[in-house]
Amino acid sequence: MNAFRPRPVVLPPLALLLAAVGCSSADGDVSAAVPSPSATVTELCRNLDRALPSAVDDQHRRDPSPASALTAGWGNPAIILRCGVERPPKMTDPKVATGADPDAVAGGVNGVNWLMEKGDDGAYRFTTASRLVYVEVTVPEGRDTSGALIDLASAVKKAIPEGIAD
Repeated sequence: MNAFRPRPVVLPPLALLLAAVGCSSADGDVSAAVPSPSATVTELCRNLDRALPSAVDDQHRRDPSPASALTAGWGNPAIILRCGVERPPKMTDPKVATGADPDAVAGGVNGVNWLMEKGDDGAYRFTTASRLVYVEVTVPEGRDTSGALIDLASAVKKAIPEGIAD
């Protein structure tokens, strides 16, 4: 008898499932940079996270990584929300206020004012204006930007008070 004969390894079903999940492709995963605002802004962003809808533009919520109450996502390609971002430079650009900037425009949707900027990739980035916290929403090319903003407006109005952000 050979005492050094290799023996087959049998894994329990749960271990097989965990191994398969651990090795699965992350091709569908989306990441988003998590802002690092003050404690006051973070608390308002947490309130927003609790108020956000489960669907935006008919897409189910699918948050980006890393997990944070300051970021949220819907669909694939993802509509991404980041709360507590810095004020965008275009927010104070006089050309935007006069309508002279072809890539940025100010406007409002359902009681929430937004700065809209078109990216080189065809995506649109919207940043709240006249609120105590800057909330950024990126809508990929091909998605309905107005539908996304309409779906998010009531949560923003409920969680982020009007005012001028620092």
